[in-house]
Amino acid sequence: MRTITGLAELNASVGQHLGYSEYRAVTQADIDRFAELTGDYQWIHVDTDRAAQGPFGSTIAHGLLTLSLGPRLANSIYRIEGMRMGVNYGYDKIRFPSPVPVNCKVRLGATLSSVREVQGGVQVGITFVWEIEGRPKPACVAEMLLRYAAEESAA
Repeated sequence: MRTITGLAELNASVGQHLGYSEYRAVTQADIDRFAELTGDYQWIHVDTDRAAQGPFGSTIAHGLLTLSLGPRLANSIYRIEGMRMGVNYGYDKIRFPSPVPVNCKVRLGATLSSVREVQGGVQVGITFVWEIEGRPKPACVAEMLLRYAAEESAA
């Protein structure tokens, strides 16, 4: 687990790879729960018999399911401390280069890609790459944007 403390260390860490999470299997139960939550019941995700005859040979995870695993997997890679508060501001440049077949394992790699001043604090960009165990192409690549308010200095 990488801990980055304060604005100076955050700025000094731009461009650095922060590490990898452990691999996590994406099960049919995960896919079905995500379909239920989102209402996305497309057959390539939930119909195991039809998907077995389809282009991927099995069901595949929803792209947004893969993306949503980012914060959970990132929790084991890095922590940013010394800030008053932080919020998820969104994602940029989201791509899904390769599907995640059911029961495949994915892990997250994270690189601190940017830090820039914004009103009231800083915006941090962290490039996430979701790798599929044993496969050459990533499942997803996206830049997560976080907004942090710096600690107030003691007067």
